[in-house]
Amino acid sequence: MDPMKAQQLAAELEVEMMADMYNRMTNACHRKCVPPHYKEAELSKGEAVCLDRCVAKYLDLHERLGRKLTELSVQDEEVMRKAAVGTG
Repeated sequence: MDPMKAQQLAAELEVEMMADMYNRMTNACHRKCVPPHYKEAELSKGEAVCLDRCVAKYLDLHERLGRKLTELSVQDEEVMRKAAVGTG
């Protein structure tokens, strides 16, 4: 595959994944923090605080999972490289 095409595909996939994460976060935090029947047009202080905390936790967890998956991926690559050297 052409390196430019691969880079473009990777960028598109990243945008798609970020949009999916944003949609999941929005839905999860909305369900958790905002009652299904609106009483007012504006968020209450409690709802706003809940949403702030929910988003912060969601993003923190997403970042931690990303770091852990990267770490595991690097470890897997090292194991595969050692296995390839050992059999070659």
